[in-house]
Amino acid sequence: MLKTLVKTAALSVLLAGTALTASAADYTLRATANSNENDEDYDGLVVFKNYVEAASNGAIEVELFIGTQLCSNGAECLQGVADGSIDIYISTSGGASGLFPYVQVLDLPYLMADDRIAEHVLSGDFTRTMRDMALEDSGDTIRLMTIGNTGGWRNFANTKRRIAEPADMEGLKIRTVVADLPQELVKALGASPTPIPWPELFTSFQTGVVEGSKNGITDIMGMKFPDAGLQYVTLDGHAYMGALWWMSNQSFQAMPEDMRRVVVDGFYALQQATFASPKRKSIAAYEEFVAGGGDLYVPTPDQKAAFKEAASPVYDWFKSNVTRGDEIFTALTDAVAAAEAEIDADRAKDLK
Repeated sequence: MLKTLVKTAALSVLLAGTALTASAADYTLRATANSNENDEDYDGLVVFKNYVEAASNGAIEVELFIGTQLCSNGAECLQGVADGSIDIYISTSGGASGLFPYVQVLDLPYLMADDRIAEHVLSGDFTRTMRDMALEDSGDTIRLMTIGNTGGWRNFANTKRRIAEPADMEGLKIRTVVADLPQELVKALGASPTPIPWPELFTSFQTGVVEGSKNGITDIMGMKFPDAGLQYVTLDGHAYMGALWWMSNQSFQAMPEDMRRVVVDGFYALQQATFASPKRKSIAAYEEFVAGGGDLYVPTPDQKAAFKEAASPVYDWFKSNVTRGDEIFTALTDAVAAAEAEIDADRAKDLK
């Protein structure tokens, strides 16, 4: 009898504590990612949710909506952020370019050499500059919180031959999204840009409608593109696959400073998780690609320089044709130069 009473009392305390916790949240953040639970975006959101709820002692609750439950595309989702029906949303640069065209600066080729440079740049004032621009252009409704990664680096892959230098791109039909910048890049390298919806790409490889793409290895293997004939990948790393994390500025500003600090630190933890996740996932993906007979090629420094030289007309095109393009291009290239100098200095110290 006594044991039963003790169990009942303990259960009552537990339930009371649960009810107290459930009612203790002063702020609820609805966060969405149009992806799935195997994606780096989901990894980041799980880290964010865990950090924010713990660090706020339950004052902030984070609800995750993975897929298209709240919205189905960049324009729709960003409108939800602007009107406050969505608190947090992650987009690619392409997904946000309709509203903020200058975010496509992240798609410009060969500006950031490696992960260390990219992570340094995206953790600093460049992101704050882009935040200020987005706030200004959205009437202070959409706030850029951080830029992480979603899939590693874009590389050229194709069904026909090894691409070691720009001349090898000549005549290949390369899949792009329906956007000017990636099409300009493909044309600059001598290939033919062919816009194809993502769900149709597997069949398009099989039928020869397109012969190549510019994707990260985890996307390539996740979609089983080698089964459709994609057997050549060149690790030219022409673009870092940036993930733009947006938040309703109204929701952010409605919080007191201590809770805003928790959210800011939560996005830092999220960013670090998305920086790390593609590195880990790409190991198995590359191994699987090679084991299946895939040809994996790393360009020499001279070949990489030749790719950058061939693609350089895209920089002038971007600065001349994209709204605020010159402004954001300068911000990025200045940040890259500063990062390279700082990292080189640090590396020199560590080599002694």
